[in-house]
Amino acid sequence: MTIIVCDQPGIAMGICIGVSIGVATDNLGTWIGMGVAIGAGIGIIISQNGKQRRWTFG
Repeated sequence: MTIIVCDQPGIAMGICIGVSIGVATDNLGTWIGMGVAIGAGIGIIISQNGKQRRWTFG
């Protein structure tokens, strides 16, 4: 059993989602990479959301 421990919960969530989709579509390598990328984006949004209360774009 492997336990993934990291300080970015978004990346771990993205890996889990990527593995699930990858196994279902029989294209694991592509979806793990996509999951890490999407998870990194989610992690950035989560960390920024804790620092400021408003969404700012621009």
